Amino acid sequence: MSYCLSPGCPNPENLIDAETCQACGSPLLLQGRYRVLHALGQGGFGATYLSRDEVLPGQPNCVIKQLRPNTTALHIMQMARELFEREAETLGRIGNHPQIPRLLDYFESSQEFYLVQEYVSGSTIQQEVKRHGCMGELKVKHFLSEILPVLDYIHSQQVIHRDIKPANLIRRSHDQKLVLIDFGAVKNHVQSTVTEASENTAFTSYAIGTPGFAPPEQMAMRPVFASDIYALGVTCIYMFTGKAPKDLAYDPMTGEMLWQKHVNVSDHFASVLSKMLEVSVRHRYQTAMEVFRALDLEPYLDSLNNSMTTKRSTPPPSSLPLSSGSGAISPATRTAMAIQARQQPKEATTLNSPEAIRQRSVAARSISNSMGRGDSKGRIANSGATTGHVPARLDAAGVQNYYAKGRRDFAAHHLEMLQLPRLDLTEANFHQANLRQVNLQGATLTNVDFGRANLQGANLRDAILVKAYMSNADLQDADLRGADLRSAYLLNANLRGTNLGGANLTGAKVTPEQLAMAKTNWMTIKPNGKRGGSW
Repeated sequence: MSYCLSPGCPNPENLIDAETCQACGSPLLLQGRYRVLHALGQGGFGATYLSRDEVLPGQPNCVIKQLRPNTTALHIMQMARELFEREAETLGRIGNHPQIPRLLDYFESSQEFYLVQEYVSGSTIQQEVKRHGCMGELKVKHFLSEILPVLDYIHSQQVIHRDIKPANLIRRSHDQKLVLIDFGAVKNHVQSTVTEASENTAFTSYAIGTPGFAPPEQMAMRPVFASDIYALGVTCIYMFTGKAPKDLAYDPMTGEMLWQKHVNVSDHFASVLSKMLEVSVRHRYQTAMEVFRALDLEPYLDSLNNSMTTKRSTPPPSSLPLSSGSGAISPATRTAMAIQARQQPKEATTLNSPEAIRQRSVAARSISNSMGRGDSKGRIANSGATTGHVPARLDAAGVQNYYAKGRRDFAAHHLEMLQLPRLDLTEANFHQANLRQVNLQGATLTNVDFGRANLQGANLRDAILVKAYMSNADLQDADLRGADLRSAYLLNANLRGTNLGGANLTGAKVTPEQLAMAKTNWMTIKPNGKRGGSW
């Protein structure tokens, strides 16, 4: 079908090869090249259409976004033109990112405005949830690990998206990467002054984003970078619950979304989500990388909490290491105090009291310092003395027994040279664990966290590592022949000498530079799904 976009056309549907509209006589090729096929979405101020570029070889698909003001008033037309030019300028500036659609063309015709963008084939997060149901904690964390770097990029370009929501996040079909779309509500942060005239028109309801996903300061026309963090937090809640913001209750005193009873996640992830969803901008995460770093702390929490819950007799004064300005308090104790202060109920102290400020300062310093005060590799030792925690050192039988009992956290453990072939360790956490020369041949390791783990010389031959998280892992000289690494996250992993002969890397996040250091053969399936081929 060829679709006519002329205003007032009584019957816009035409035959696919028609040159002019049979109902109104208007040309069907915009700018003499773009044929509109069908509508993709409709909004209050325009619509998007799947189109075809009939000038380029192969006639590739593209998306045409039509901004059609519902009035011809001069001041409204001027605002429409400014909005149109702002989106075009932004896409032209930031569209070189692989997870943002490229701007192909833009033009004005008959007092209507058109943007031509790269077509992204795939399903939105909203469609995924409706088709497959709500998602669990690991999938939502993986989602955040994918989208937070994109958000960090657009913020680094001084751009606030202002309309992050499940319908604007597409998982691209050919490589399964998330793509952030619809920059029609963007705001250039450095141009923060909005004219009073534009604030008092209905047009601003389009520009400020989607109610429920947009935080209070954005609805008041004062968006900041942290406004996108809030919208991303609401998107996470949607992924967990399948509920739109309007379907969740709010605290009438604070305006906070009451999502906790609908979501079953770890305490730490709940605290991250809570801070993303802070109504007060001051207490919300300020940058995407702050959220990323907060999520990366999780593997340390069990061992940090040990120092707070393990009861020991008071050691002699000589065994208490002194630190300048801290008195006779060890780093582990200071860290425990920091966590305890951070987890105190809100009513224990007012947010802006001197005591609250002091506790937040101590917590931030102590947690930051603890990352480098563990053992020689920067880990925090887990004594295992507290009931319910996995001991730091386990043999092969111990790993199997603990996993069988439902315990999944083996972060920062010493498991080198263990024989664990063909085990099912789905969704286990080996973050920063020492797994040097471990034998996991044929093991099922779907959704396992190997972030920053030492896997030098490990035997992972024929292992199932679908959606495994292996960022910054050391896989030097590891054997991954025949391993299933579909959609695995390998960015920044050391693949020097890694044997990937016959491995399936379809949809995996890994760079050509990394693969150049590894051993591959004609049977290796590259991230684009081609066996032994180029990217």
